Amino acid sequence: MAFKLNGNPLAVDVAFSHNDIQYPANWLRLSTAQEKKDLGITEVADAPVYDGRFYNGDGSAKALDDTKETIDGVEYTYLGVKSVLKAQEKVTARNLLAQYDWYVVRKAEKGTAIPSAISTFRDGVRTACDAIEKEIDACSDTAALVTLYGSTEKDGVFTPNMTQYPVDPNS
Repeated sequence: MAFKLNGNPLAVDVAFSHNDIQYPANWLRLSTAQEKKDLGITEVADAPVYDGRFYNGDGSAKALDDTKETIDGVEYTYLGVKSVLKAQEKVTARNLLAQYDWYVVRKAEKGTAIPSAISTFRDGVRTACDAIEKEIDACSDTAALVTLYGSTEKDGVFTPNMTQYPVDPNS
């Protein structure tokens, strides 16, 4: 909650003065609602915060799909939310795979077998990334994407709604 006095914002944990009385920095935290009201302080709801992956600062949904615009004969492509999310998933997969790339190099150079747990993990990462990209593409609107990136609670257990990457075999 934000506070205002005579239409001016009051910062929490910052001292302020009113009618020649100096109030300490913790006064807003320690005072009762009635004490604030008696002084003329009003509470103002904080502005809503929107998930920047899906929404603009004003709460409007970002474009899901890529858009194109031509300016002075030059075509520009603006990535939509789906393209951005899929690119982020590719980075995640690449980072998960990179930590075990040395096994692949060693196999190519020396013929040393890649441990099956590592091969299974690497295959799982690629499969999961592909599945996640398909799940993103299947979303028809912003609400569906928000749901996909959320989780479902049952009996106090939260389960992600989207495919998860496999657990690192060395973790």
